[in-house]
Amino acid sequence: PKPENAITIAVSSRALFRMEEEQKIYNEQGVEAYVKYQLDHENEPFLPGAAFPFVKALEAVNTQLRQLYPDSEELFDIVLMTNNHAQVGVRLINSINHYGLFIERFCMTGGNSPICYLKAYHTNLYLSSDAEKVSGAIEEGIAAATIFSPSKDLEVSEDQLRVAFDGDAVLFSDESEQIVKAHGLDMFFEHEKAHENKPLAQGPLKGFLEALGKLQKKFYSKGLRMECP
Repeated sequence: PKPENAITIAVSSRALFRMEEEQKIYNEQGVEAYVKYQLDHENEPFLPGAAFPFVKALEAVNTQLRQLYPDSEELFDIVLMTNNHAQVGVRLINSINHYGLFIERFCMTGGNSPICYLKAYHTNLYLSSDAEKVSGAIEEGIAAATIFSPSKDLEVSEDQLRVAFDGDAVLFSDESEQIVKAHGLDMFFEHEKAHENKPLAQGPLKGFLEALGKLQKKFYSKGLRMECP
């Protein structure tokens, strides 16, 4: 069960770890060759993927929150989502243990849509490398984002959580963006002027931003504004 007041982050296995080679085998040789490859390499940890530093940063925040509030469950709760076969789960578990990640909950969808599972977990944010699944989650009212693998290695902090939000279609609705696309900038400026006193509707990640703000205030209340991770 979800810890009370926890902020649940669901991360796909292909976002957390680099699995391009394995996916290539699956696409070109089929499921049997894919499973065999995974079993033959089950003691070889996956390389960190694009979402790995983000998950490490979440865990760094949890470590500090546990020190400040030992009895509180208002933490980040990370769930690993995968459509892999159960046999592949061994390699995923071994990889998580290898890197010392604190992920206690796994969800194996068996190739089914993750939507019902995300709802069951009361997910606050879903991260996946599959843009189609992310779009499906957003359509169902679940905050979600597509994780892209960078073309080159980037130095990203694993000790400090850094999150940047776009405004249009992310924190707020895509109403203005749709007007630009459909009618151009002139109509956009007219629309903005006519509705300047009307707040934009909330976007898919507004709820997640508010959840981050709640945790941030827990550091502020301890006088740790400058030390907030």
